[in-house]
Amino acid sequence: MNEIIAVGLERETLLTAEKAILVGLTPLRGEGLRSMRELAQLALSAGAAPVEVMVQVRNRPDQNTYIGKGKLEQLRALCLSTDAEIVLFDGELTPVQVSNLVDKLDCKVLDRTELILDIFAHHATSREGKLQVELAQLSYLLPRLLGKGRMMDRIAGGSGGGVGVRGPGETKLETDRSGLRRKMARLREDLETVKRQREIEHKTRRESGLPMVSLVGYTNAGKSTLLNALVGSQQVRAHDRLFETLDTTIRRVEIAGAEVLISDTVGFIHKLPRDLFSAFMATLEQLGDADVILHVIDASAPWAATERAASEHILQRLGVADKPTVVVLNKWDRVTGTRRAEQVMADMPDGLPVSALEDVGLDELRNRIAQAALARLVPLSLQLPYDRMELLQLCRQHGRVMSVSYEPDFVAAEVEVSSETVARLKAFVVAPS
Repeated sequence: MNEIIAVGLERETLLTAEKAILVGLTPLRGEGLRSMRELAQLALSAGAAPVEVMVQVRNRPDQNTYIGKGKLEQLRALCLSTDAEIVLFDGELTPVQVSNLVDKLDCKVLDRTELILDIFAHHATSREGKLQVELAQLSYLLPRLLGKGRMMDRIAGGSGGGVGVRGPGETKLETDRSGLRRKMARLREDLETVKRQREIEHKTRRESGLPMVSLVGYTNAGKSTLLNALVGSQQVRAHDRLFETLDTTIRRVEIAGAEVLISDTVGFIHKLPRDLFSAFMATLEQLGDADVILHVIDASAPWAATERAASEHILQRLGVADKPTVVVLNKWDRVTGTRRAEQVMADMPDGLPVSALEDVGLDELRNRIAQAALARLVPLSLQLPYDRMELLQLCRQHGRVMSVSYEPDFVAAEVEVSSETVARLKAFVVAPS
């Protein structure tokens, strides 16, 4: 079994999951490894077991069958010899291509977009996440409604179960265009309501004065495992599958003496389907609240530097690229050989080698988080009346108290607090002596 489909594939998975053949196109021989390897991980995340890979060197897809006639015959023979139940294409198929491929192969056919939508439908747990996924699914399906036959069965979830048939949300999918458009309009209205509620929650978090630390990075970079290591718990699902985290997770925790809010986010992905772009970006809007960004990179991946560049491009589009950032070179325990380690550090000299699994570099990471969090605090000299001592506790909650002196008529305190807290202390601020 080649290296593309061997990643994360256990014997138990092979015996119980739907067998899948992966198909891709590449303009140059030897290219496309990264994308096909990611497709294999997506298949595993969806519950399929990749058993074979077929890549055709071709500049553009065949308009009728995606791959050429000769390759299609080879693919049909491969389906029969491996008892494959599903064929996954590393691209977006047209309705005509799907219909022709199903007729020829006599098994389930899914493209990359439909596979990712299936995973999103499985992992979304919050109301907003479910609404975003359902809207993305309907946006994808609307132009693919043929009105009859096999395509209608697939859209209605009639293909017999398994990968690619998880319905959008919890409602039965209407199978006419006007019904779909009405449903999509209702979903957009519901999303606006949820968005207003989210904005209230964001405001409450900002008023708390606690610094926000957000983890970002490519999917499967180990963000959830790192979050668990930092907060000292196993409250966040952490498995070696793509999109294990879809909904945002936020924890309140003390790190190296600094109390912070720390959050995980949905992972970035290569060739993000356009139907998912809005849903994907909406889950990342909270990065606007972040005071510190932990950019988590799988240092063991051959294309680690490329994934970093792609992630930074997304951060620029979100307008958060200038925020204080710690580059975390995670999975350092998998970086084998001195030459490879030197190459990674040469490509990303500002990175901090870390292994969340093996507890390597975590103390230094905690110190960097604390330094970045404390750097945002505003120093103040206060004179507090004895009947306003609760303000001293407020300073401890939203910063730190450096010194306290009990004078006859007041309490003198040197503090550092968040900018949101300064206004509440303004009446008691004095010039430093």
